[in-house]
Amino acid sequence: MAAWDTESTGVIPVQRMRPGDHAFVSYEDDETAWGVLAAFARTGLTRGERVMLFPAPGVPDSEVLDRLDSWGPAAAAARRRGQLVLSSMRSLILPHRTFTPERQWEGITRETERAVRDGYQGFRAYIDMHWVADLGADIETMIYRETHADHLFDTAPYSEICAYDRRVFSREVLDAMAGAHPRNLLERLGSLHTEYAGGVARLAGDADLATRAAFTAALKAAMARTPAAGRLVVDLTDLHFLSVGCAADLLLAAGGAVEGRRTEVRCDAFQARTLRRLGADSLRGLVLAEVLDEAEKRAGVPVVGPVTDGRMRGAAEGPGEGSAQGRQP
Repeated sequence: MAAWDTESTGVIPVQRMRPGDHAFVSYEDDETAWGVLAAFARTGLTRGERVMLFPAPGVPDSEVLDRLDSWGPAAAAARRRGQLVLSSMRSLILPHRTFTPERQWEGITRETERAVRDGYQGFRAYIDMHWVADLGADIETMIYRETHADHLFDTAPYSEICAYDRRVFSREVLDAMAGAHPRNLLERLGSLHTEYAGGVARLAGDADLATRAAFTAALKAAMARTPAAGRLVVDLTDLHFLSVGCAADLLLAAGGAVEGRRTEVRCDAFQARTLRRLGADSLRGLVLAEVLDEAEKRAGVPVVGPVTDGRMRGAAEGPGEGSAQGRQP
């Protein structure tokens, strides 16, 4: 679980962001912020999107590139070919010198259209909100911007992170901004977020050796809250990484459930292969509901089985080969 969290149910790891996502993240130390920025940029570059970074005013481009290169050597090359762009809010709203939401929206729309025209799969922006003080914008204007920006994401392949420094913004502002965003990000790479509501246990982030105890405790707590003849949904689709150990713990928990209880695991293809390899298909009362990712939807993969809040493949498929879900974009 992140050290500082909100009550939003839209919490995801940064690697799970997709076109159309508008996300809030906060940080209280620079290393944490750089980690999220680097993961966001690296994922976008890998997916063939143009990435525009708006670091805190005063941070030199050389430091941004050094930070990105520490996570991989591709940043400088991406910048040379125009896929990675370092910018500022002042530059985005030119020729104007005063910030308004409309001027920012116009700039983002222009850059999104340019990215698509240049052949990229989409456009994504990381915006450090230190620019607010730099341009003298007020909080009411920012809340209006965040709550009226849906048109940027509804039809265009655009995604955005708004990053708030908790050493600068008050808790009241942070709460308001977190609530204004459809998505909230885990602030630390490698962390795990768990929540339970309405018979659904949802897990997001990384389920690995470091978070295994929290992962298993969340499953046991959800099982304990499920009636003997009830149905528990375990949603893994917002996990960035699922280790073999955590997958085995999930099957042990499901296999030890009381007679009559049904457990449905919503998972992606990587997770499903891992669970089947560990024996998921042999457990009575366990159903794997494999959720199609965006690439599969575009490819027209046929859907079999229940449809709830997404397109799913049912558990009728045979055992597959595979290993733990990799940390991939």
